[in-house]
Amino acid sequence: MFAKEVYNNRRNELALTLRSGILLFMGNEESPINFKDNTYHFRQDSTFLYYFALNEPHLAALIDLDEQKAIVFGDEMSLDDIVWMGRQETLKEKCASVGLDFLQASSELENYLGRARAKGRQIHFLPPYRSENKIRLSQALGLAIDELPGSASITFTKAVIAQRSIKSAEEIHEINQAASISADIHHLIMQTAKPGQTERDLVASIQQAAVASGGQLAYPAIVTTRGQILHNHYYGNTLKEGQLVLNDSGVETALGYAGDLTRTFPVSKKFTTNQKEVYDIVLEAYNQAVKLLSNGVLYLDVHLKACKTLAYGLKDMGLMKGNIDDAVALGAHALFFQCGTGHMMGLDVHDMEDLGEIYVGYTDKLNKNTTQFGLKSLRLGKKLESGYVVTVEPGLYFIPELIDQWGASKQFGDYINYDKLEAFRDFSGIRIEDDFLITPNGHEMLGKHLAMTTDEIEAIRAEAF
Repeated sequence: MFAKEVYNNRRNELALTLRSGILLFMGNEESPINFKDNTYHFRQDSTFLYYFALNEPHLAALIDLDEQKAIVFGDEMSLDDIVWMGRQETLKEKCASVGLDFLQASSELENYLGRARAKGRQIHFLPPYRSENKIRLSQALGLAIDELPGSASITFTKAVIAQRSIKSAEEIHEINQAASISADIHHLIMQTAKPGQTERDLVASIQQAAVASGGQLAYPAIVTTRGQILHNHYYGNTLKEGQLVLNDSGVETALGYAGDLTRTFPVSKKFTTNQKEVYDIVLEAYNQAVKLLSNGVLYLDVHLKACKTLAYGLKDMGLMKGNIDDAVALGAHALFFQCGTGHMMGLDVHDMEDLGEIYVGYTDKLNKNTTQFGLKSLRLGKKLESGYVVTVEPGLYFIPELIDQWGASKQFGDYINYDKLEAFRDFSGIRIEDDFLITPNGHEMLGKHLAMTTDEIEAIRAEAF
C-alpha cells in the first residue's frame, strides 16, 4: 500500500465535496466457486481500496461527515482463522497503517446506520454490483434490492469519479509498472508461439508470468485466432500457419492497478500480403488517434479520427467507397469497427465502470445519447484532462455473420463493396492497444516499447522457428 498520508488526504479531499451525512463504502466478500470454503480469487472493491487500502473480505467503512471521522467495520481473526491461515497482522494494526483510528465489529454497521436513519440523516452509497452487498445494503437501509440502483447517491458517485480520474504520481508509477510487465509478457508470447500449440497454451504462459510478477491478470485474457470475436475467451483453437493471433492481456499489480495491451501477430514467420495491408491501416489509425491525445481534447474526436483513418484505409483497399466522412457519420464503418477506440484505466482495467459509464465516460453537457451501432459502444467520449490514463485500441474485425446480415439488404451499399468483401470473410481481426497518460501539453505512453510495426513483429516471430 501507499503511505498512510495518501489515504488520509484522499478521504479528506472527498469529505470536502459533500456537506453532511454519511458516505458508505462496501468492501467485497469472498465468492464461493462450488461450496462455501472454496472461493474464487478475492478482489477487493476498487473504490474501497482507493480510500481505505484494506485488501481483505468482510469489511465495510464509512466517513461520517458531521462527526468528521472515518470508521472501519470488520472483525479480528478468530482462533479458527489462525489455525487455518496463520497469525497475521491484526485488523487494528492494518487500519492504523492507513491512518484509521476507529474500528468497530462488522455487526455494528447496521446499528450505526439504523441510528442515522432514525435521525433522518442522509446515507450516501455507491451503486452496488455484488449480490452479497446488494443484500446487505437492502437490509441495512430498508430498501428493496430493485430500489438500490435508483437510490444510489449521484453526488457521491460523481465526487468519487472526479477524484479517482486524476491519477497521482504513486498511481502512475503503479500503472507504468503494470504496463511494462504486460509488455514483457506480450513479447514472450510473440517470441515463443508456434504452429501446433493451442490458445490455452499461450494463456497458461500469460497467467504464469502474471502471477510470477507478484500480481494477477487484470482481466480474463483474450488470446485467439478468431480475433473478430471482440471478447473471445474460448481457448481451444490450435494455431495454424497463415492465421493471426490476437493477444489482449494485461497484468494487475499487487496494489490493484492495471495494464491493458493488445498486439496481433502471425502464426507464421511473416504476415501475408492482405494481413500486412490491414495491419498497417490499423497502425495508422492508432498513430493518428495517439497524436490527438492532449488535455482539453474530446475523446469522441479521438475516436472519430480513428474511425475515419480506418475507413480511408479500407477505401484504398477497395472494401469501402464513396464519401468517407459521410460514411463514418452514418456508421457504415462499423461493419469493420464495432467498438470504441478506448476507455479510462486505473484500479480497474475499465476504470470505475461499476459507477456508471454515463458519469465516467461522459458528462451532463456531453451525454451518450446515441443508439448508433459502433458509436454506442464507445465507453469514453468526454474531454480529456491532465492526469487521466486512457487506452487507445483501434481495430478492424471481419465478422462473417455481420457481413451476411448487412450484405443481404445491401445496408450502406453506397459505402461498402460487398463483392470484394467476400474474400475477407475468414480474415478474423486485428487490434493494437497501448496505455497513455494525459499530460498538460500532450500525452505519455506508459510502460515500455512493445514491437508494433510489421517489421518489428516479424523479426520477433523469426525467433520462434
